[in-house]
Amino acid sequence: MAGGGVGALGVKKERAAEYKGRMTWAVAMACLVAAVGGAIFGYDIGISGGVTSMDPFLEKFFPVVFRRKNSGHQNNYCKYDNQGLSAFTSSLYLAGLVSSLVASPVTRNYGRRASIVCGGVSFLIGAVLNVAAVNLAMLILGRIMLGVGIGFGNQGVPLYLSEMAPAHLRGGLNMMFQLATTLGIFTANMINYGTQNLKPWGWRLSLGLAAAPALLMTVGGLLLPETPNSLIERGRAQEGRRVLERIRGTADVDAEFTDMAEASELANTIEHPFRNILEPRNRPQLVMAVCMPAFQILTGINSILFYAPVLFQTMGFGADASLYSSVITGAVLFFSTLISIATVDRLGRRKLLISGGIQMIVCQVIVAVILGVKFGTDKQLTRSYSVAVVVVICLFVMAFGWSWGPLGWTVPSEIFPLETRSAGQSITVAVNLFFTFVIAQAFLSLLCAFKFGIFLFFAGWIAVMTVFVYVFLPETKGVPIEEMVLLWRKHWFWKKVMPDMPLHEEDGWGGAGDGARAHHK
Repeated sequence: MAGGGVGALGVKKERAAEYKGRMTWAVAMACLVAAVGGAIFGYDIGISGGVTSMDPFLEKFFPVVFRRKNSGHQNNYCKYDNQGLSAFTSSLYLAGLVSSLVASPVTRNYGRRASIVCGGVSFLIGAVLNVAAVNLAMLILGRIMLGVGIGFGNQGVPLYLSEMAPAHLRGGLNMMFQLATTLGIFTANMINYGTQNLKPWGWRLSLGLAAAPALLMTVGGLLLPETPNSLIERGRAQEGRRVLERIRGTADVDAEFTDMAEASELANTIEHPFRNILEPRNRPQLVMAVCMPAFQILTGINSILFYAPVLFQTMGFGADASLYSSVITGAVLFFSTLISIATVDRLGRRKLLISGGIQMIVCQVIVAVILGVKFGTDKQLTRSYSVAVVVVICLFVMAFGWSWGPLGWTVPSEIFPLETRSAGQSITVAVNLFFTFVIAQAFLSLLCAFKFGIFLFFAGWIAVMTVFVYVFLPETKGVPIEEMVLLWRKHWFWKKVMPDMPLHEEDGWGGAGDGARAHHK
């Protein structure tokens, strides 16, 4: 039925208590290989900032910035303000935004593995173009192909992880994507620190090494099992059950398989998931799919991760010191993500998001005060204040690493019913990449215009999103992915927004007929 006149919400009753299974080796290996997609995403985030601070790279592709950087008379905040240089970073995310929309039908019609493999191949092509770049056009084209890989990878990997993981471990396993992203950022910073002295070709090595995880992602995607949800949705129910039994380590999977089958039955009646996702009954998930990734970027984290060496050089650090400082922030981000993995399924999503937001606000304000009082357009920070700035930025990165970093991906990937899941993930990825593109393109200009006020700008957004989580996000800890839709009916606000479809105690949600009647009330 086009556009959805069917009101069934994926499952007819809650069966979470009947789910059987455990963490198996098959799930562990599948999640590990799939999460390599996150490592490439992180590598591309981390590598660009270091490369754009290398003199041989700037001299070859951005000579205006090179001359301005080495001029002693330039405003400290404006040395790197160049739209072409920003485009080198941001073009990747604009391409990712477009390709993520293409990736949705691929993920739904051909499976999650298909998107993972397409992403890996695109990454390989982009890495080759970058390492061999002889002019700016070739360099940007390589970044665009990397962006296509990000669009497909960010569409397929979080969905794959959510659907493979047992419900009680889904939060931690889904964060493998973010953990791999932080590992990629840290690795990129380490590589940049090592290649900066390999003149004049060190930047080529930095960009070209993206091919290694891309190859692993491509091969791994070919060898991975498809998710049971995707197999059932595409009419291969028996194969889906066999995979489910294998990844749960038991033949007693009737309850979970029934939930998947019911969700798939509805999913296959939806011809236009993007139109369906706009219906009132999907309003809460749509709001989260837009707001969570937007807020994740508006923390300002990508400004620090993209331009960490540039930012630290702006504050008066030398080339070596700035790259070293960015290595430290990358390491902090990686290890703080481990905290989130260890606690998310015990403490829940809301506590981590709210507490992380509060810590990030405090850190942004402190950095703004230090720069406002002790740093100017033509003077440098003293050593003690420089150390203080690095420490506070590390505390900011740490808070992001155990809150909005992983959960900005985890929450949207786990809340959609099957019939709109691929469309919902596309929206999440597209919004994330759109705001990433905007911030990446505008940050250097904003830094020049706002100066230390840029940190207060981001602190204001973090305050808004912390309140948003407190008011509008229900706790999703431990709720099976196929029953997530039932959660919105119990929330004080969202139950007022969604159409009236009462919950029956004896059999849970009504079937398609009940839903259809409710839809036409």
